[in-house]
Amino acid sequence: MNTAPVDFSVKPVLTGDKAVLRPFTETDAEAIAEIVEDPEVIRFTFDPTSEITLERLRSWYGSRSAQTDRLDLAVTDRVTGELVGEVVLNEWDPATRSCNFRTLLGPKGRGRGLGTEATRLIVAYGFEQLGLHRIELAAWAHNHRALRVYEKVGFVVEGTRREVQLRDGEWADEVLMAILDHEWAAGIGVSATAR
Repeated sequence: MNTAPVDFSVKPVLTGDKAVLRPFTETDAEAIAEIVEDPEVIRFTFDPTSEITLERLRSWYGSRSAQTDRLDLAVTDRVTGELVGEVVLNEWDPATRSCNFRTLLGPKGRGRGLGTEATRLIVAYGFEQLGLHRIELAAWAHNHRALRVYEKVGFVVEGTRREVQLRDGEWADEVLMAILDHEWAAGIGVSATAR
């Protein structure tokens, strides 16, 4: 069992066939501002009443590389270099060697396998380089595209929080999923190095 502390101060560049995950810079704020205005991103990611300004985004993304308790990486198209979203490991729990995972993908990154590859890359990094035991997430039950991606990578549904938030006038369920280190090692999610 790995008991070494997790080092989130290292912000790696992770390269796949379609996507490159890299550290954020303040200059990424403009691209993220465009992404977070997408109706699908708003529907599945933010409380619609959230006020997101360019200045807030500059401050947030400009500070991501200095964070030592989480890993935020930009998802970019390997061919064009265009920023299409983000992946995050956060809410680190040293007692259980677990993290939360979340992702956000704009319209230019959808339908091409970038989200699946980006998810595999960061999950592989979490287990194979950071020594995590468990990576968990929560997703809206009506976000079918994301749920398919998570299942392809190896996340398992652990439960549903029923009607946890009123969204667009309807109560929304939240699906809880997780993947464990031994499941990843057994090839359930296909390691980034095995492709």
